[in-house]
Amino acid sequence: MSSQWVDFAAIKESVAIEQVLQHYRVRLKRVRKDYLRGLCPLPTHGSAQSRESFGVDTGRNVWACHSASCCQARRGQVGGNILDLVACMDACSIREAALRLRAWGDVARETGVPDQLVSKGKKAGRSQEQLPRLFFTLRLQWHPYLEKRGIQRQTASWFGAGYYGGSGFLRDRMVFPIHDERGELVAYAGRAMDGREPRYLFPPGFRKSQVVFNLHRAAKSAAGQGGVAIVVEGFFDCLKIHQAGYGNVVALLGTSVSERQSKLLDTYFRELVVMLDGDEAGRRASRALAARWPEAHIAWLPAGWQPDQLSSKEIERTLRSVNGAPGA
Repeated sequence: MSSQWVDFAAIKESVAIEQVLQHYRVRLKRVRKDYLRGLCPLPTHGSAQSRESFGVDTGRNVWACHSASCCQARRGQVGGNILDLVACMDACSIREAALRLRAWGDVARETGVPDQLVSKGKKAGRSQEQLPRLFFTLRLQWHPYLEKRGIQRQTASWFGAGYYGGSGFLRDRMVFPIHDERGELVAYAGRAMDGREPRYLFPPGFRKSQVVFNLHRAAKSAAGQGGVAIVVEGFFDCLKIHQAGYGNVVALLGTSVSERQSKLLDTYFRELVVMLDGDEAGRRASRALAARWPEAHIAWLPAGWQPDQLSSKEIERTLRSVNGAPGA
């Protein structure tokens, strides 16, 4: 490990302090636009009297604890950056903290490895089901890129999607909030708009196989559609199908279904309409899903097409051609 070169500046620029707080399950409350405050999570904090002495400036990506005893235990250091925070939390050196932050970033970039398709009926472990809730929100804005992708302002607002210009690894990306089945915010994902790789980034340690995107909204809509859900691959597919008038749409965030996702779909929906991409990977995945779910129907797309490339009328026509598909 000692032979690895570390770019400290790049790490401090690429990781938002909110993500570090999430990693350590630190819960703070927002008292101003760019300022969080709460109980100090540092292992050096031993004062029971100090209340809400820990503050975080999300705009500057720094933190501070104003407890005298905590500062004294850290040799007078009041606060610092994300490297200092990880070093304090894990009782390690700054270099080791940087390597750990970089490793978390590497995990976040592993978004192209599909989860193994598993059979229905298997129960996910309790540890997989409990996703930590986020206790902060990012300020997202409308961006012309959304219009370029055929997304209307009302649709973007409904999903809470938008451009993020703040600090951290999601900076200058199109960002999508991700909720669990209860509607709790559990993560943000960012999509590059300029062709850079990777196209999608997820938070360190977050497993997209543990959620079904838009499930909390689609389950309510599906109740009026006979329990039918439309299953697509990605974020933009989901937004476009919803925009066409189908609120009962969910996204797998890939072409495969994990054990956890399978359980969620079984729990909340009676019937599935599979509408994956028209490429070879999407067609293989569609057949596999139909084999797993006897009650599933496939909405085949033209070769090379994706749901988000279709107009609302084309989406409606495609879905109405499927036996058992819901109406708008």
